[in-house]
Amino acid sequence: MFTGIIEAIGHIRSMTPKGGDVRVHVSTGKLDLTDVKLGDSIAVNGICLTAVELPGDGFCADVSRETLTRTALANLKTNSRVNLEKALLPTTRLGGHLVSGHVDGVGEVLSRSDSARAVEFWIRAPKELARYIAMKGSITVDGTSLTVNSVNGSEFQLTIVPHTLQETIMADYQAGHLVNLEIDLIARYLERLLQGEHAAEPTSHAITAGFFAEHGFMRS
Repeated sequence: MFTGIIEAIGHIRSMTPKGGDVRVHVSTGKLDLTDVKLGDSIAVNGICLTAVELPGDGFCADVSRETLTRTALANLKTNSRVNLEKALLPTTRLGGHLVSGHVDGVGEVLSRSDSARAVEFWIRAPKELARYIAMKGSITVDGTSLTVNSVNGSEFQLTIVPHTLQETIMADYQAGHLVNLEIDLIARYLERLLQGEHAAEPTSHAITAGFFAEHGFMRS
């Protein structure tokens, strides 16, 4: 688990095909690795990766085809900047929100504009994630815990203050940039719980107004 508070900006040293998937070497910059051992988890742009080598300047991790398919990791190149966060400890201050490091989908930056000293971004999420994104709710973008300022269908707005721009890779974002998205854990599990006995059926039932009415949450 993670908090969505980025600890350092690293960069990709190499991405090497290996046995049908990829081994990635990440240079971790100022990230303190003195307490990291083989098998520990580190989030790279919001993707939970397992350290399999510690070469001294960072760590190496194996990336499966599943991860390459479902995230924006395949778009990274040598020297691409990445957000880094070590897994949280029981004593860690939860400054963001609970983040699993399991990417739900890839979004696209639609626009960037200045707003006083802040920067506003509009991002389009995959349509299947739209129902989990709420105004003033939390969302993780490339591993960064952020607050949604506005929602329009599957598009949402973020206002990023100068400190966040400085401490994350968001300063690099331009229209067309692809980002990893993770929805709020609470929203994901709440939907599953509301399905009740239907959750065991091969095709899950979508949560609709009719569903709520059937189960006594709405008056007809």
